[in-house]
Amino acid sequence: MTTPAAARKQLRAHALSHPGAWADEPWPGDHVAKVGKKIFAFLGGSGPDVSVGVKLPRSLLYARSQTFVTKMGYGMDKSGLVVARFSKGDDIPVGLLRSWIDESYEAVAATALPKRKAH
Repeated sequence: MTTPAAARKQLRAHALSHPGAWADEPWPGDHVAKVGKKIFAFLGGSGPDVSVGVKLPRSLLYARSQTFVTKMGYGMDKSGLVVARFSKGDDIPVGLLRSWIDESYEAVAATALPKRKAH
């Protein structure tokens, strides 16, 4: 079983491995991964807790059927954002969360990165 600290480290490293991705802390203690100026992954939680917030245009219905997933607050769920939360002792599906981070990156990068000109 993956510990919360190990899961946090793996998920953060995975998010930041995407082209143009960078880490930010827009609010004290809230770690995010951005591409351009837009957030594509909220990488929260500390101590025994882990949370990952992502935008899921393709997997949204499946994600919402999972017991560990809730709608993102502040009305952000209307844009397809969800948050997966885990506590100490929970089985953290790191592979699934990595794929959701990938999907979120693709969705956000499509509008956050400068368009390339065709030659």
